[in-house]
Amino acid sequence: MKWPASFFSCGTNCSSWPAMGGKLPGPASGTAPANAYTTESNPIVVIGEQYIAPYPVDLKIQHTVFTVAENNFDITDVNDNPIFKVKNKLFSFPDRRVLLDAAGNPLVSLKQKILSVRRRWRVFRGESDKSSDFLFSVRKSSLVHLKMRTKTPTTTTLDVFLASNTSESLPDFKIKEGWRDSSCTIFAGDAIIAQMQRKQNVKSLVINADNYGITAYPNVDYAFVVALVVILDETNRNSYD
Repeated sequence: MKWPASFFSCGTNCSSWPAMGGKLPGPASGTAPANAYTTESNPIVVIGEQYIAPYPVDLKIQHTVFTVAENNFDITDVNDNPIFKVKNKLFSFPDRRVLLDAAGNPLVSLKQKILSVRRRWRVFRGESDKSSDFLFSVRKSSLVHLKMRTKTPTTTTLDVFLASNTSESLPDFKIKEGWRDSSCTIFAGDAIIAQMQRKQNVKSLVINADNYGITAYPNVDYAFVVALVVILDETNRNSYD
């Protein structure tokens, strides 16, 4: 897949950018799949060049639900160093989230379109909702998506469209969920750009939290990956309502 020049203007020097508020997370452990994305000359940059690493990056997400209107995501590296946080936007509907960097600066706003049949989310730079700051949107691939806790669940597939893809005839990325919401894989064409695994433990059950492990593959904007996983989580959570 060929990416617009505006999405990889840093060329091959993206790895020299530090993460906002600190250093890049360390390299991931484990073995990448054969079709993992690694192309250094064509990095996938959507939110920021500073979130590109020349190696796979492992991150942890803890999603804590306090009330229906208040739930936060804390994103750290494997050593529990803060990388991002996702919070509800104050004095807004529960379907708006803000992704913050480690220093608390807003990076993007995630907004669910009201009355959207496919539960479309639109993502804007910072806390803006201007068309000039629109980055990408995410929607369900199928109009038919029924999920019940007491029956065998279906899996979710989401289509991701960059702002430049105005026709939306084909998605730029796809998010394909695994069995029982336990995992997901994010694709750019046939290449895997990231994977997620749900990780539950006794502590997470006590504090009403969901834990996820994410691996973003080399030269992929891992802030973008985090935003996609958050949208998938919110989409599944709303499907149960």
